[in-house]
Amino acid sequence: MTGAGGQLGRALVAAFGDERDVIAADRATLDVGDRHAVVGAITALQPDVVVHAAAYTDVDGCESEVDRAFRVNAMGCRWVADGARRVGAHVVAISTDYVFDGVTDRPYVEWDACNPLSVYGRSKRAGEVEIDPASTIVRTTWVWGREQGLVPAILRLAAGQGTLRFVDDQLACSSFVEDVAVVVRDLALARLPGTYHVTNAGAITPYALARDTMRLAGEDPDRVVRVTTAELGRPAPRPARSDLDNAALRLAGLPPLPHHQEPLERLVKELTAS
Repeated sequence: MTGAGGQLGRALVAAFGDERDVIAADRATLDVGDRHAVVGAITALQPDVVVHAAAYTDVDGCESEVDRAFRVNAMGCRWVADGARRVGAHVVAISTDYVFDGVTDRPYVEWDACNPLSVYGRSKRAGEVEIDPASTIVRTTWVWGREQGLVPAILRLAAGQGTLRFVDDQLACSSFVEDVAVVVRDLALARLPGTYHVTNAGAITPYALARDTMRLAGEDPDRVVRVTTAELGRPAPRPARSDLDNAALRLAGLPPLPHHQEPLERLVKELTAS
């Protein structure tokens, strides 16, 4: 597994559990942009499955570090695919809703055309193209857990004073990292090919998610102030609507992830327990 030091990578290691022999490589252990390192590691270890979770995910940073974005997000997939091909390993690559432009009037399904707006989105789409057709691509959105992502960030801000500013013109799915990790594990072990959208159910904006989180934490949700994406002045464009329909999971007869409110309530209760 690549990207084992990240939020999803750590959840994946836990999801596979002790009964599976998992070799977890973080950024310090394996530079996924280095062909010789990646191909050498895979051919030496000869794994059955490679879960490729490593990525350069700083959406705004990618705008000014274009080569770094494509080296990690696109070429990293090329080298993982190359190494896996040599040993017959199945690849599961993690991707993003940012491969879409957000101009749809409905949730995106796996077969919709991609048209990324940002360098990050273009580099992740390039990585998808590098993956062999028999491999698995998992797209997910707004992943959060106990330490990282929107929900813990909201709780940290709530502990301070004043208002919290969150955009209300971006609609996507809010995804609990442990729920996503279980599905990725199951897809990997079953070696199911193709692209799958893996998110918790229920589209929401960051503004609405912040209000829900504040309410569940016993804080005043009216402290959350609605702003626009344009007002924040971020370098990278964001899709206005990128909620994902988990259609391939449903059509394959696989169980859906729960609505995001279920893990949200559990996590907020856990993190705010005195």
